[in-house]
Formats: sequence, structure tokens, C-alpha cells
Amino acid sequence: MSREFRPGEVISYPYLWAWQQQRGETEGRKQRPVCVVIAIHSAKDGNTHLALLAITTQPPQTDRIALEIPEIERKRAGLSDLKQCWIMADDYNYDIVERSWYIEPDQDILGRFSKSFMVKIARLFADARGRTGRVNRLD
Repeated sequence: MSREFRPGEVISYPYLWAWQQQRGETEGRKQRPVCVVIAIHSAKDGNTHLALLAITTQPPQTDRIALEIPEIERKRAGLSDLKQCWIMADDYNYDIVERSWYIEPDQDILGRFSKSFMVKIARLFADARGRTGRVNRLD
């Protein structure tokens, strides 16, 4: 049985950017911290569906939808070794825990964002809806 994932948790994951997928790439180039923005346990299929947002140290381009992560939130998320980082809200990976090639059943979390910061992230993600690049990691 796998652990239960919750919104706000930060895990390590081989994130595949939408632009990489558009170029034909199928694997994330490296493990990076990601934030679980949505975690839904489906009664229909018994699986846990996740939407994962990338965390990057690269300043976002002006046309991207991103939120800088404050120092206190970096500490909570287990990212205190990063001087500056952003969570990208216009690009996400979709995965199912129980069918994932990339998530281990007993995978540890790096940390967790506060509820108030998660509200900001969720709002930004919702506002970006329709302009987001969804990358399905089940293939």
C-alpha cells in the first residue's frame, strides 16, 4: 500500500516540462522538487491522481505564470539550501501514484508548504487553467 499524498507536500520527481514533451522527449532530465497541488483519491478506480508543479531555481520568463517561494516556505518545504526559487503554475505533470513509473510507494517527502501559501499556489494554478501545459506521465 502506498503512502497518502497531500496537497502542499514537496517531493523529488523526474519532472518533464511541456516544452520537452513537445520536442519528443519522454523522460524528465533530472530529479527536481515538485509540489503536489492536487491529490484526489478516486472511489471509482481506487487510485490517487496527482497534479505536480515544478520548482525551479531559474527565474521565470515574463510570459510564464510563476510564484516566488519566500524563505520561510523554502524552509518548510525542505528547500532551505536554495537561495531563490519559483513554483511554476502554467505547466504540470499528471501522474497516478499506484501506476507511476516515477513515484515509489514509500517515498519520503522533502517538506510541506503552509496552508496559506498553498492557497496562493492553488489560486494561481486555477487562474492559469486553460493556459497550462499538462504532461501525462502514464505513457
